[in-house]
Amino acid sequence: MLHNPNKCRHGASLDHGEAHERDHQLWSRRDFLSASGLLGAGSLLLGGLPLRAFQPTPLMAALNGGDNNRILVLIRLDGGNDGLNTVIERGNSFYYNIRPNIGIQEGNMWALSNEYGMPLSTQPLQPMWENGMMKVLFNVGYPQPNYSHFRSYDIVASASDSDVVVNTGWMGRFLDNEYAAFLEAPPTVPPALQIGVQADLSFRSDQANMALAVSSPQEFYQIAQTGQLYDVAHLGSSPRELELAFVRQTANSAFRYAESIKSAYGKGKNQVDYPASNYLAEQLAIVARLIKGNLGTRVYMVSIGGFDTHSEQLDYHQALLGRLASAVKTFFDDISFGNSGLEQQVLGMTFSEFGRTIYENASHGTDHGWGTPMMLFGGNTGNGFVGQYQDLGSPDPYADPVFSVDFRSVYSTVLQDWLGNSPDLVNYVVGGHPVIPGLVPAVQPPSGDNGKNVLLGHNPHAHVPGSVEIKYAMQQNGPVRLQILDRAGHPLRTLVSEYKQAGSYTFTLNPAELFLSPGIYQYRLQAGGRVFQREIVL
Repeated sequence: MLHNPNKCRHGASLDHGEAHERDHQLWSRRDFLSASGLLGAGSLLLGGLPLRAFQPTPLMAALNGGDNNRILVLIRLDGGNDGLNTVIERGNSFYYNIRPNIGIQEGNMWALSNEYGMPLSTQPLQPMWENGMMKVLFNVGYPQPNYSHFRSYDIVASASDSDVVVNTGWMGRFLDNEYAAFLEAPPTVPPALQIGVQADLSFRSDQANMALAVSSPQEFYQIAQTGQLYDVAHLGSSPRELELAFVRQTANSAFRYAESIKSAYGKGKNQVDYPASNYLAEQLAIVARLIKGNLGTRVYMVSIGGFDTHSEQLDYHQALLGRLASAVKTFFDDISFGNSGLEQQVLGMTFSEFGRTIYENASHGTDHGWGTPMMLFGGNTGNGFVGQYQDLGSPDPYADPVFSVDFRSVYSTVLQDWLGNSPDLVNYVVGGHPVIPGLVPAVQPPSGDNGKNVLLGHNPHAHVPGSVEIKYAMQQNGPVRLQILDRAGHPLRTLVSEYKQAGSYTFTLNPAELFLSPGIYQYRLQAGGRVFQREIVL
């Protein structure tokens, strides 16, 4: 890509490194209304509602005991990460023959084992490896790879085959199942949060984008500190600015996550110093603060760009890996501060759209290739290697070694073992790719994510003959809809339709008052984006 060395604005030039990456993130947003994940579920003004501390009842305390509190942090290495210079097979002469200028020398790496090492720029990760908080998956890819950044990323985000176009993402399908009432009774906590990526396909479902997408840490700070996404205070009085102010005010009023984000951000604190001039570290600092503030979001995505290293790769790529390593290490130091134990509840996972060619090119870089390593951090995973390292002994001069781990098996394992979902759901989301035994510690018992709102059941009213008490509980504020359905599932009466505070509730159902004949019915609770349903005899 050509650039003008005479540009004076810091961040405008590729030569400005991290500042250019930040500048690209800030200015690539085509239009602020395109953040469909923010506005796709209708308008709900939360700013005027009182926020109170939740006082748990014995019932709610019992519900809390069964919750699956594991968190997944996806770390996107945008551009296609070079695997052979990320994890190096030590003493492999074939490696140095095919990479005479960009190979990492033995003196410039630290040892993962007798066989493998990583560049010294990633040395912040060494304590995590030694303490059983890091695992490496070799040569991750998929059959018949596509070498277009855009198409290959769509494949990775959607978990599709390379010759099939799927318009929903793997996380979007999972969250759509967990939040089946996302549009009818939306949650006040974002099911997923992504920073630095705009409306990522990974989180797209049939009904909406299931993640809150903010384009930069600066945009997030605007939300966390003011409860508003778009600034309206510094616009002038010209017709264009007045129109823009109106649109921004409308967007702000529709932003339903303001209260929960402000509350979590205020309660959580960063307790270590994050590395300066590190865009990934800025994002992870936000994630750490929200986790420690008990936001309740269980899936996060952050990103670091620049991995499309076609030329002069050696020093530049090592600098990128250094930012990744220092950001990840600092993040886990932060969430584990004071022996909190949070590092065992949080799993970090790197991924990239593809790897790089095993041969260096004439520009001392690498081109789009097949497999690339994935790394897992935290989560009490232990350390070790999964998969087969690329065979460099007799390489095809025109093609890269075949991948050894299908990325969709990693997704299956994370969904089933880490997040605790059933094999049937995992098969629906990812499509039958097997789980990798022992990759991450499995949830016991499997519980899924369906615990924020619970339909407890019903019983005859103790003092009102012919009436029934329906009991339900909520662990977060939000809109609630409780309905009576016929046996076929068609809604007949709406019993509750209002915004409620977190807590335990009882609704007294009198069939005669609702003109319901004796018989078998169903009742359905929609709250927090979820649906709960049971049969009842009246």
